[in-house]
Amino acid sequence: MVSRSNGIVKAVLPNGLTALLKEIHTAPVASLWVWYRVGSRNEHPGITGISHWVEHMLFKGTPRYSENDLDRLVSREGGARNGMTWLDWTTYYETMPSDKIDLALEIEADRMVNALIKPSEVNKERSVIINERQGAENSPSFRLFEEVQAAAFKAHPYGHEVIGHLCDLQAMTRDDLFGFYKTYYVPNNAVVALAGDFDTREMLDKIARRFGRLKPAARAPRVTSVEPPQTGERRVIVKGEGTTCYLMLAFRSVAASHPDFFPLVALDSVLCGASGLSFTGGATTNRSSRLSRALVDSGLAADISGGVTPTIDPYLYALFATAQPGSPIDDLERALWAELERVKHQPVTQAELDKAIKQTKAQFVFGSESVTNQAFYLGFCEMFADYRWLHTYLDRLSAVTVEDVQRVANACLTQDTVTVGRYLPQG
Repeated sequence: MVSRSNGIVKAVLPNGLTALLKEIHTAPVASLWVWYRVGSRNEHPGITGISHWVEHMLFKGTPRYSENDLDRLVSREGGARNGMTWLDWTTYYETMPSDKIDLALEIEADRMVNALIKPSEVNKERSVIINERQGAENSPSFRLFEEVQAAAFKAHPYGHEVIGHLCDLQAMTRDDLFGFYKTYYVPNNAVVALAGDFDTREMLDKIARRFGRLKPAARAPRVTSVEPPQTGERRVIVKGEGTTCYLMLAFRSVAASHPDFFPLVALDSVLCGASGLSFTGGATTNRSSRLSRALVDSGLAADISGGVTPTIDPYLYALFATAQPGSPIDDLERALWAELERVKHQPVTQAELDKAIKQTKAQFVFGSESVTNQAFYLGFCEMFADYRWLHTYLDRLSAVTVEDVQRVANACLTQDTVTVGRYLPQG
């Protein structure tokens, strides 16, 4: 099955694999991303962090390509490669000269089914990932967000960090990882996204030859957990080393498919400044935003930030403030709430909204300039909606009104649906 829209071709192979292709002939470069519909959302107590761990293991080689082969072959051809795991997905990519992209197709089709995941490598990587987690724990912001996340979610697996709990990282076995790999790394749970200098018809043939022969598997287990409504404020306090206080307010957000997602993006831009969607760049700070003027310019905070993450299920809209040394955290929280109440009861001006939307659009465009990022966006949007979500992003953002922003502010920024976190230094 093949369809075309906005210069993008979408094909679904008989084995269930989805391919998305976009020709871009501005430079002799092509970028391949392979996405799997699996992330920390698909985990449960006992195997938290397994998606991230399996991602690591797929860099350890197959019978055809050793770990050293993978790095050497891609680097030799002038390419770059990496992978990452998030709440709803895991992905791998190679960006290469377009006449060498066949190598990336071979590598990704091979490791989709032939990863070795040797017991000896599992044990080595266990130490690496535990060290990664322990390194993250040195960051007050990581420790605070982990506690806020856990308090905000009682039923949904969004309540644990992608890296997982230490006890699970210590206990998981090679069989756990291999079974997880065989369950989720299958063509009917994967999306191949390509952008760059190629002929679409020829590329579809190449994808079909390499990926089309792979056998589909039973449908991966569905995530059925639904987070119950929150009916009152929750608070957590984290104590640790350092001299700086941190404050976090995490509110109930909406799924990327919800109509209120775009007004929430505009609200965040008004409050904190524009930010991009891409994990590969495009965000910036904005000292003219409301919260920066109210909290940073007044000397209460050294920094304030926020962000809206596109997800399959409702996640969190979090505001994170770094207190200015010597500034009482109670004063900081009162001032933050005062600004949130102001945006709820006093509509933003049309000029303020226009500026926020313009800046957000600029960040979106800047974040999608490169061939690598354009291929990223194709697969990224397919994880929580479909690639057409990308093409309507700017139009739907432009359609947001002052009334939409105020309505979403009143619906989202409530004390009954907030989880407040404080990091209090003991140094």
